[in-house]
Amino acid sequence: MNTFFKALNDSTRRQILDMLKEKDLSAGEIAEAFDISRPSISHHLELLKQAGLVDTERKGQFIYYSLNTTGLEDATQWLFKLMNNNTS
Repeated sequence: MNTFFKALNDSTRRQILDMLKEKDLSAGEIAEAFDISRPSISHHLELLKQAGLVDTERKGQFIYYSLNTTGLEDATQWLFKLMNNNTS
């Protein structure tokens, strides 16, 4: 869960997740949307992957990223449980 919140703690990573809501994107397509280095984008993508927020699929020489809603659902359920335990 710590990795999940660490991943969401950065505005660039949140912007990447917003982009992936629309469609799957290659790392290059994601990098083009930002004015930061490709290694930095790769680092952000790796943190999102470690947090379970994105999935990857290799297509030829490109890696495509997609939003993994399971990680978001798990965190949401945990938050709701936490909130319900505090209101009882």
